[in-house]
Amino acid sequence: MANDRRTETDSLGNVEVPATALYGAQTQRASENFPVSGLRIPRRGIRALALIKKAAAEVNRDSGKLPAKLADAIIAAAHEVAAGQHDGEFIVDIFQTGSGTSSNMNTNEVIANRAIQILGGQVGSKKPVHPNDHVNMGQSSNDVFPTAVHIAATEAMERDLIPALEALEGALAGKASAFDHIVKIGRTHLMDAVPIRLGQEFAGYTQMLTNTIRRVRAAADAASELPLGGTAVGTGLGSQPDFAPKVIGIVSREIGIRLRQAPNLCEALAARDGLVEASGALRSAAVSLTKIANDVRWLGSGPRCGIGEIILPDLQPGSSIMPGKVNPVMSEMMLMICAQVIGNDATIGWAGAAGNFELNVMIPVMAANLLHAIAILTNGCRLFASRCIEGLEPNETRCAELIEQSLAMVTALNPRIGYDAAAAIAHESHKTGKTVRQICLEKKVLPPDELERLLDARSMTGR
Repeated sequence: MANDRRTETDSLGNVEVPATALYGAQTQRASENFPVSGLRIPRRGIRALALIKKAAAEVNRDSGKLPAKLADAIIAAAHEVAAGQHDGEFIVDIFQTGSGTSSNMNTNEVIANRAIQILGGQVGSKKPVHPNDHVNMGQSSNDVFPTAVHIAATEAMERDLIPALEALEGALAGKASAFDHIVKIGRTHLMDAVPIRLGQEFAGYTQMLTNTIRRVRAAADAASELPLGGTAVGTGLGSQPDFAPKVIGIVSREIGIRLRQAPNLCEALAARDGLVEASGALRSAAVSLTKIANDVRWLGSGPRCGIGEIILPDLQPGSSIMPGKVNPVMSEMMLMICAQVIGNDATIGWAGAAGNFELNVMIPVMAANLLHAIAILTNGCRLFASRCIEGLEPNETRCAELIEQSLAMVTALNPRIGYDAAAAIAHESHKTGKTVRQICLEKKVLPPDELERLLDARSMTGR
């Protein structure tokens, strides 16, 4: 039907746009040009773009460049977009123009048309609010879109990921304390090693999270350095020198996170090294979490024929054919998340190297992969903490059994009887199935009281 569409005009000619859409001609063209994946700019990215437009309208109004009536309507419209009221209007695929121009114009058009509605005008008319002349005033896609990505990533790390990592750190620390009295066998090269306390093992995991949080905080700080004010090529053409610092100050206060303008805007447009650094911290987090999740599932393996030193929470049936089987599903979830994050990092690193002269031209795919990685790590850490770590129980009987059976217990005898004699006892223990303690007592290697003292597993674990 004819009234289902409206005709808009841009610099290339006429474009048919859905009559009820708040987006306009340039968004429609992008939608037709890039029907690639169905993936869209994430919610935090849309929010950040809207916050920039809102702050820009305030600065332009206060400087007298933008009439107050138009600015106030833009501010109101941008506030709605930032709050998520018009997410359905953001239809451009992430695989688009590499500067993010299509998504920037999608934002400009939605805010302009919503402002026109607020002022009682006709959507699509570009009157009295123009998407380029008014909403995009003092800006370029080349500085706005990467600025939005940096803001979104910084806010996501600070508000979402770091609290989730802290929750997991706290859960691990709780188990480190609760399990500290339990002595178990250590393992190196997947083979029996000298004793360690279960609490010491979990304290190690806790420290890994502490280190991860430090790295993510540093990455968030790096990502908070923004290219806004560079406009097209880093020179700031079309923008006043005080425009970007004022906009950044407004957005910083709005989200409650310190943001700052990059010291060299040419570098800040040409390279996306801050996002690469952030992704590197996420990759490091994924590596640490892979180690922890793997250890947890191995320690809980069994329950009868595996290691079985800890007892995992029973969350769901594990097999469609084996009744009663329960699997380490939360560890498996975390391992898949970590695999995805490391894959995302490969994309981000490759994309970060794709800067040519004054502009990187793979920013949308960097944005999508980085924000996706932050989101799944956030959700994964919270779930792993609440549905796995907090419910772990020790199997103290199993820990004690394995300690006594271990050949590595003979290590404590080295200083007293020498390496070769201790090795001979270990080989005999392995061959006969007898414990180190049994052989030593039978052969009267040492007086019983001295042997008892030397083979005290708890004393081998330090303080």
